[in-house]
Amino acid sequence: MDGMELLIIGVVAIVIIMWGPGKIPEFAKALGRAKGEFEKASREFNVSTTDTSVRSASSTIKTKDEILLDTAKGFGITTDGKSREQISEEISAKVKLLGSD
Repeated sequence: MDGMELLIIGVVAIVIIMWGPGKIPEFAKALGRAKGEFEKASREFNVSTTDTSVRSASSTIKTKDEILLDTAKGFGITTDGKSREQISEEISAKVKLLGSD
């Protein structure tokens, strides 16, 4: 086994120990949702870099703040009047709740 396989096995073992085997499907769902968002952003990036229209690729790439706000919106978190740190903490709390349900 190489290092990556051991890392994956270690992470799975930690997840099972921390949340129990019943929580793994919920954790996997949250992980799948995050993977889907990443793939969506990757596709948008690939489309924007291969687009032959006049608009520049940089206009279609989201900033960190836009990604943060989109993620918060996806979890149903209101962002009005909150700092980046507050929004990030609420997103983290939601992800932890998904993993602990």
